[in-house]
Amino acid sequence: MRMRKWKIVRAAASLYRIRLLRLLIPAAAIGLIFWEAQKELRHIDFGRALHLFRRLPFEDWIVLLGVSLAAVASMSAYDFLIRRLYRLPLRLADTFRYGWIANTTNNIAGFAGLTGAGLRMLLYRNRQIPPEKLVRAVAYLSPLTMTGLSVLAWIGLLGIIPLRAGFPAHSWQFAAAWAVALYLPVFAVFQRTSWFAKWFRRDGERLSWRMIGYGIAASFAEWACAGIAFWWIARTVLPAPVSMGNALSIYTVSAVAGLISLVPGGIGGFDITALLGFQRFGFDPNLAAAVLITFRLFYYFVPWFIGLIMAAVEFSGNRYQREEKEETEDENAFNAWQRWWNWPGRIGVIGELGAWSLGKLVFLSGIVLLLSAATPGLWRRLHVAEEILSIPLMRLSLQLSVIVGILLVVLSRGISLRIKRAYQWTLLLMVAGAIFTFVKAFDFEEAIFLLIVAFLLWLSRERFYRVGVPVSREQIAKWGLATFLLVWIYDLIAANTHAGIIRHLPPNANIRWFFTPQEQRITIILGLGIAWLILSMLWMLRPVRLEDHGASLEQRRKLQAFLKDHRGNLLTHMLLAGDKSFYWAADDQVLISYAKIRNKLVVLGDPIGEPEFVSIAVQEFQRYADQYALKVVFYQVAPEYLPIYHENGCRFFKLGEEAIVPLSAFTLSGKRNTNLRTVKNRFEREEFRFEVLSPPFDSALIETLGRISAAWLKKRHEKGFSLGWFDKPYLQLAPIATLTDGAGNIIAFATLAPGYDEGTTISVDLMRHLPDTPNGTMDMLFLSLLEWAKQNGYDRFNLGMAPLSSVGQRQGAMREEKLARIVFQYGGYWYGFEGLRKYKQKFSPDWEPRYLAYPRGVYLPTLLLELVRLISRRPKVPAERKS
Repeated sequence: MRMRKWKIVRAAASLYRIRLLRLLIPAAAIGLIFWEAQKELRHIDFGRALHLFRRLPFEDWIVLLGVSLAAVASMSAYDFLIRRLYRLPLRLADTFRYGWIANTTNNIAGFAGLTGAGLRMLLYRNRQIPPEKLVRAVAYLSPLTMTGLSVLAWIGLLGIIPLRAGFPAHSWQFAAAWAVALYLPVFAVFQRTSWFAKWFRRDGERLSWRMIGYGIAASFAEWACAGIAFWWIARTVLPAPVSMGNALSIYTVSAVAGLISLVPGGIGGFDITALLGFQRFGFDPNLAAAVLITFRLFYYFVPWFIGLIMAAVEFSGNRYQREEKEETEDENAFNAWQRWWNWPGRIGVIGELGAWSLGKLVFLSGIVLLLSAATPGLWRRLHVAEEILSIPLMRLSLQLSVIVGILLVVLSRGISLRIKRAYQWTLLLMVAGAIFTFVKAFDFEEAIFLLIVAFLLWLSRERFYRVGVPVSREQIAKWGLATFLLVWIYDLIAANTHAGIIRHLPPNANIRWFFTPQEQRITIILGLGIAWLILSMLWMLRPVRLEDHGASLEQRRKLQAFLKDHRGNLLTHMLLAGDKSFYWAADDQVLISYAKIRNKLVVLGDPIGEPEFVSIAVQEFQRYADQYALKVVFYQVAPEYLPIYHENGCRFFKLGEEAIVPLSAFTLSGKRNTNLRTVKNRFEREEFRFEVLSPPFDSALIETLGRISAAWLKKRHEKGFSLGWFDKPYLQLAPIATLTDGAGNIIAFATLAPGYDEGTTISVDLMRHLPDTPNGTMDMLFLSLLEWAKQNGYDRFNLGMAPLSSVGQRQGAMREEKLARIVFQYGGYWYGFEGLRKYKQKFSPDWEPRYLAYPRGVYLPTLLLELVRLISRRPKVPAERKS
């Protein structure tokens, strides 16, 4: 048994292994770097570093910004290269713009270049470029982007730049430089092999030396220009001259450290290694920190800000929609290497690029406000501000800036999700934040930034259409933790920068303009409290909520009338239980029943109504759910409607099979049914009696059945959604079969569910029995039900689902279905999957598959756990049912 458990755990762990490694490797790398540099970091005065950065003359800022933007522009060589090699029908301006968006975003949030690759796929596909050609072009770039850094490493190791002087030969940085340098010859060897062609290129063709040479040249241009920008910033910020060779050696090893850390943008690894490098070349660590602040701002964040504006403008129209045909073509075009990284999911995430960009701009606006409040204003501006305004007003503006900053950070999520009220509040707060940050210290740069973002929001106002968004306790906890983290960072920055800058002020400076550490701490705590109070009020007073309290009595009566003219399905009777909500679509011609779990609306079974309107109804319901940022999942759907779900963007997972007994062929004769005949004869000899009762039922019978149900439950609570449960009004809607012993006592019962298909099918719904019933009681009950149904003119009898039956048996099945197969075989310790199928098989049923239809971008293992939780939670019905 332990071995079986271990196999299941090991199979489940394989689904998370890659994600876990992506977290552990960066964490270990950053931890190693911090551990080695902890002594050096203690001597850095970040207040002085920030002071040095802000003291740069305006003309130097312009030059450094120009050099940095030119370095970032060189990265577009990749895009011009694939435009020429693959003859992509793009204008030069479009090529440059797409390259800028992809490269700057990848600099900030990229993982091994995959973010940039996914963005290129999205942007280029928008120009109707065939997916197969796109994938070949992007796959061509993927292994080449690191070759330029490999060339730089070779330049350092060969002594052309003084890499050995800054980093000793025995250090781990030196070893990492060797590893990156060796990437170039290894790549040159393997790119000519058939294995490489199959892994990275779906067409199996080997790259020509000319194409490889072009790619290496583009990569080297990127890394070399970035290194030159790094050197130019260093020579401007540092008072002592720094040679290009020294700066390039520091940049090369720092870039290697950032690369192997696997952290987006090399944050942490790059910066700490660069600080160590500057110190080993004899530069003051505070000056080195100022260099890194300037480099991060001008090479990373300002270009990314420009890229976000480009992306927001690029997708300024209506919400981007992908055709299912295009989605399938893209997915078929991905080779094994790209599928291993789950690219289609990543492309689905960035499909809302315009809103995503606006959300990040709002997030940046909140961070800018907090950083501006945490760091002192420029002395000359403070002096002018005091002459025009009063210090209390300036301090009040600072406090309000903190509150607005925290609110914008939280509301940025609502902007990314296209929430209309989030847009309205954010627009108001952006304008208010611009006023407050200007009043507190004449910080016109931050004010202009906020007003630009506000203007972009206003231009995109039509895209904010959602009326609500699901908020779980986990999300509230995450945002609460994030804001507390912001408070801690704010306090850390404020405590260090204020003390550091005050020490370098002129003798005649008025320190009343600056907050003490205690005052800053009070400011941020008060700001956090007020911000969360405002957010709580907005949440509690939100005008539109998606209610999910089940179907009202009026709705259920409407369903009963609807079923007189329309066919139902095997799950239709459960809709009358009242725990599912109803959505009438296509002008009340189709009914969709659903329940909400977290950020999903789970539909039970197929929609009910005219088949020609089902696709329209599905689309209408998806739009309804989208207004609340919810995903639609269809649970236990039949094969007939799979093409409709596929056309509306769904993937499929086989849940199991339903056992349907064809009553015309059912018989107890024959050798294979010997055991069933024996059971039936034994119960008849012992004078057990089977009876099917029709509603209405008297209270005495209901009370008797209630005692049997309570004994069967053994103090467990009822389950719902796709399962029936003991509910007195629900029991009055269909016949009940009872099995009585010789003394006249009911020992077992089963509720029946009509199929609403003109008397063709009937199903068993709820089955309960006393704990001390004779062996074979359920067999007798099933046999009697089958004979009764056959005698009463039914054609089929539904025995219910066999979960995970016949799932994942084929070699080409999804890995999740293969895992489900292992659970089916070895999961008897938790649930008798295999035993349940064998039990139902003895009644000779036909097995009909049932599927889960879910949208792309939904992680299947998490979805399955949510479905288990949905079915296991206590059923809830509208209050009117309880009266």
